[in-house]
Amino acid sequence: MTSRPVIGISTFLTNAGWGRWDAMRSVLLPERYPALVQEVGGIAVMLPPDAPEHAADAVARLDGLVIAGGEDVAPALYGEPAHPLTVANAPERDLWEAALIRAALASGTPLLGICRGMQLLNVVCGGSLIQHLPDVVGDGLSHLGAPTEYGRHAVHPVPGTLLADLLPEPSVTVPTYHHQAVARLGKGLTVCAHAADGTIEAVEGAGFTLGVQWHPEQGEDLRVARALVHATRLLRAPVRVPAV
Repeated sequence: MTSRPVIGISTFLTNAGWGRWDAMRSVLLPERYPALVQEVGGIAVMLPPDAPEHAADAVARLDGLVIAGGEDVAPALYGEPAHPLTVANAPERDLWEAALIRAALASGTPLLGICRGMQLLNVVCGGSLIQHLPDVVGDGLSHLGAPTEYGRHAVHPVPGTLLADLLPEPSVTVPTYHHQAVARLGKGLTVCAHAADGTIEAVEGAGFTLGVQWHPEQGEDLRVARALVHATRLLRAPVRVPAV
């Protein structure tokens, strides 16, 4: 039997309370992220923020990597001042996840960036972000959803891309919650999906490097996550040397 690939998922630091504890500094991750990895045949491992110089060592122990959604990426990382509605309050996470992404790109480790994860992938590759999407495209689509609910809208895969191979329909309705998006595209990345208002909804790079604006962990469509696990298994497959 083929062993289950180990997929690391980034997490964040925040104050949380439970039981007798009121507000303890905690490492948190919404349960649906590991549940998604487990459902498609992977073993989920949480990666709390650590020193960036340890990222390559961590990635070397993984079969695949997921950079989860969360707070806004600090605009200083792409050389811009903060928009009044930008909330970038996770410096440890910014630096750790950026280092994880660089390590995955350097090693060819299959990588899936979700929402913030896609945005940070773009920044690591030299791109920039639209800090408040309604300033650019208005409020026609439910990119952000309600305060405590995910929105839903259609995305359109670009023919000829990896994502279009995974999602061959002309449009796919996805769960979404974001107010930022790709502005200047990072080096080595290709746009592989748009929304009807022109927002870049997915990017891809070499090997299995994929970023999506939406939240696959909040939906029922497992194809993107299955593709991540499949990519890890292809890399672990033994190389057959023909007999002489």
